Formats: sequence, structure tokens, C-alpha cells
Amino acid sequence: MKKTFFTPLLLTLMIAPSLARASFLPPDLIDDFANIISWVVLIVMPVGLIAAFWYVHILPDTIAKRREHPQRDAIHALCILSLFVGGLLWPFAYLWAYTRPTMYKLAYGSDKYEPLKKEHREEAQLQDEVK
Repeated sequence: MKKTFFTPLLLTLMIAPSLARASFLPPDLIDDFANIISWVVLIVMPVGLIAAFWYVHILPDTIAKRREHPQRDAIHALCILSLFVGGLLWPFAYLWAYTRPTMYKLAYGSDKYEPLKKEHREEAQLQDEVK
């Protein structure tokens, strides 16, 4: 009895495919939406990915500057080098930015960053006096 009830219903649904709709939106609106998505994928996404890649690779340098790492120039060089080799060196720069050299203070008298040029040293001293 149940089988005889569902058979005509299924046959009616199979014969009338025009009643089925793939979307609730009109076709023109679907095309416009697809065009918007394609422009986002082709233009906005690569720009965003490049910006994120760049930000991730300068992050160790900004961390080293904020923490006044004594070897921040070397960390900066490693970050730039990492951009050219596809990010393989970035984890090392990140770890290096968060660590301090163990015997650096004993060898050089300070474990803070000191610029190499005389003008930069004077600027750094003026900034220390302002603080």
C-alpha cells in the first residue's frame, strides 16, 4: 500500500523537472555575483596574500626592535634574506628575535641595541635622555 502511493509521486517528480530550481536567485544576479567573486579571487586575494607574507616576514624585525635586541641588524638581514628564499629562514629569525645572546653582556658590556654609526649613537643617547 505504501509502495503504490509513493510510486506515482516519484514518477510525477521525475517527469516534471521544470519544477526543480537550482537557485532561488535569478540567473542575471547569479552571473553578477560570480563576476564579483572572480574579481576578488583574481585581484584582492593575491594582494592580501602578498601583504600577509610580507608582514609575517618583517615581524621578527619589529619584535627585535621593540625588545632592543643587541643583534637586531642581523635579524633584519635574515628577514630580508628570508623574503628571497621563500620564507625558509623566517622561523629562525622569529626564534632569534625572542632570545638573548647568553654571553653578550659579558663580552660587550650591555645587552641592549647600540647603533654602529656615531650619528645613530647620538640619536640613541638623545632618545634615552628624553625617556
